[in-house]
Amino acid sequence: MKPVGPVEPVAHSGRRDLWQAALPYLEKEPLGAFFLGVSSGFPYAMIGATLTTRLAQDGIDKATVTAFTLAFLVYNLKVFWAWIVDGVRLPLLGSMGQRVSWMILAGLLVIASVVNLALVDPSESLLATIVAAVLVGVAGATFDIVIDAYRIEILKPYQLGTGSGMNQYGWRVGSAGAGAIALVVAARYGWSAAYLSCAALALPAMLTALILGEPARHKVESMQRGLAEIWHSIAGPFAEFFSRHGAWLVLAFILVHKIGDTLANLTFRLLFDDLGFSNDEIAIYDVGVGFWAFMVGIFVGGIIYARLGLKHSVLIALVLMAVSNLGFAVLAVAGKTNLGLASAIGFENFASGYGGVVVVAYFSALCDLRFTATHYAMISAAASIVGRVLTGTTAGGLIEWAGYVNFYLLTTLLAVPGIVLFAWMMRTGLVDEALGSAGRDTSEAK
Repeated sequence: MKPVGPVEPVAHSGRRDLWQAALPYLEKEPLGAFFLGVSSGFPYAMIGATLTTRLAQDGIDKATVTAFTLAFLVYNLKVFWAWIVDGVRLPLLGSMGQRVSWMILAGLLVIASVVNLALVDPSESLLATIVAAVLVGVAGATFDIVIDAYRIEILKPYQLGTGSGMNQYGWRVGSAGAGAIALVVAARYGWSAAYLSCAALALPAMLTALILGEPARHKVESMQRGLAEIWHSIAGPFAEFFSRHGAWLVLAFILVHKIGDTLANLTFRLLFDDLGFSNDEIAIYDVGVGFWAFMVGIFVGGIIYARLGLKHSVLIALVLMAVSNLGFAVLAVAGKTNLGLASAIGFENFASGYGGVVVVAYFSALCDLRFTATHYAMISAAASIVGRVLTGTTAGGLIEWAGYVNFYLLTTLLAVPGIVLFAWMMRTGLVDEALGSAGRDTSEAK
């Protein structure tokens, strides 16, 4: 597929000074992305640590609690129904626009599912609680599909970096805020009241869609509902993506770029425990230093994306994420040292925050504006599947076999193929050629 329009989303921004690069954070679209992130983050918290705490306080045994991980599995399966959000026009609500109508419906489904989870009693029926948690997962994953599509389509190409950063800020606020609200309310009025109070966190995304309206960049496909159109809604996004020049190499990059980072992240707490760090020390450095380093990384990522453009900012991210694993190899050699712990955690979280912004911006730019929901669901699922399978099956065995130092050196080496592949794609022009319409200035497209 030949490039249409400018292929470097922010090539014009290289001359901006620091203040000008930060200005997109104050524009209405990135601000909208923040509120979308708030609503995206809270359902995850409802079936994560919050539900785990509730079950533990109700006296449910640990083995049973693990069954609730089924609710998270739904998030990895959302690609199978994302096409519905792209291709099905809702009755009645459809007059509000394809994205806005689905945002309202998905938000209402999340509210209803959280209310349902609030009303079940784990001590009386675990099965009902499991079903309620899975329903929250289904509704939350559907909400994510709509939110990701809406975010990508309201952002102009040069805003993809800052918009992704603001969305991650919002996600952190939504997930952490929901967890905090639930604990505070539960301590005073019980868990049912806690979940009911958190249901309101679906409103920021719904109100954002109502205020900003239907995205101007959204491309509406035919809404006729014959069998041919339905099949096109399902197969069209995949056919479009793989028709692009270099699409299979892009997919290979998506699959392998984060294997080393994912493998390493799973094992940090094991390393800290074996080195003898106390829970208080881990809390101070992992949660305290790590959180703020992550937030700084997000901000820097948005600015670097605006100043250097997509390609160079992504390449820097890949290098930073690889090097961050070396810090834990050094920590394993040095042993228990608070300075070493703070340095390793701080750098890793900074790299993750920075990388999360620019890599998410790149993945967003790969979407076609006719199939945004399906494309982003497909890309995000592919980005995590290999790493999750490998971490669940090999990480512990590798540490026992090779030791921590060699393990973290291995995770660094595993990041090299992604760096080399992306650098080669940059050199040959495949990064530009494989971009979707979301990453191009369609106002200048022919």
